[in-house]
Amino acid sequence: MNVKINKLNEVNIKSFQETVWQFYILNKRLFSWRNNFDPYRIVVSEIMLQQTQTFRVEQKFSEFISVFPDFATLAQAEFKDVLTVWQGLGYNRRAQALHKIAQKVMSEFDGQLPTDPEILVTLQGIGPNTAGSICAFAFNMPTVFIETNIRAVFLHKFFQDREAVHDQEIIPLIEQVLDKKNPREWYYALMDYGVMLKKLHNNPARKSKHHTVQSKFEGSNRQIRSMILKLLLKKESMTLKQFFAAINRDPERIEKIIDNMCKEGLLVQKKNIWYTIK
Repeated sequence: MNVKINKLNEVNIKSFQETVWQFYILNKRLFSWRNNFDPYRIVVSEIMLQQTQTFRVEQKFSEFISVFPDFATLAQAEFKDVLTVWQGLGYNRRAQALHKIAQKVMSEFDGQLPTDPEILVTLQGIGPNTAGSICAFAFNMPTVFIETNIRAVFLHKFFQDREAVHDQEIIPLIEQVLDKKNPREWYYALMDYGVMLKKLHNNPARKSKHHTVQSKFEGSNRQIRSMILKLLLKKESMTLKQFFAAINRDPERIEKIIDNMCKEGLLVQKKNIWYTIK
């Protein structure tokens, strides 16, 4: 797509930065993953924060870190144990991705997380924006990335009279106003400012072309997937008949979901019995 890039002058950039910094100084949010810039902890928090609100991550992050304190411990753990600790966060493929990230960091990078975003995106569950956020928060690198709260800030400030704004129009603005001397803290400030704007202005992120409303959990495939994993974490193995008896949903739907979970590598089938992967 052809994108018209707005060029900001020095005065506008400075004014924008001062507004965000002043808000942050008085209203910054405190999270445990902001107190320690160990790359492992940053990776865990960034994967957890994908599609999940901070208050839910806050409840689980410390528990996860206490059980799996580093890449080595997580890499050596059985996936079933990882899933057990992950329970409550949902989107269990993220737990699988985190487990595989740890294994790859240990086997291919000598236990050290790469600092190159182009290498990070080769790891499971890490796209360009997550790679950018990890580099900014773990290594204080002036990477450029976007997420929902940052998106809200720029839509509110620069696109008040627009709808269906593409991220490609926003990203050049993020790059122009980036505080390259302190990108880590700057992005924290932007996100906290965005949280405030979403509360005061009916979520400006609704103007984004990429805005989606998460489907209800109750009755969804996500709920059935969660039920399946919870059952297997308790019983270790189950047959289809046992799944059908335990989950009050359409058997064909359950079977299809189980098949998909096998294809994703969350479950494994041996003859007519299903297990979580190790």
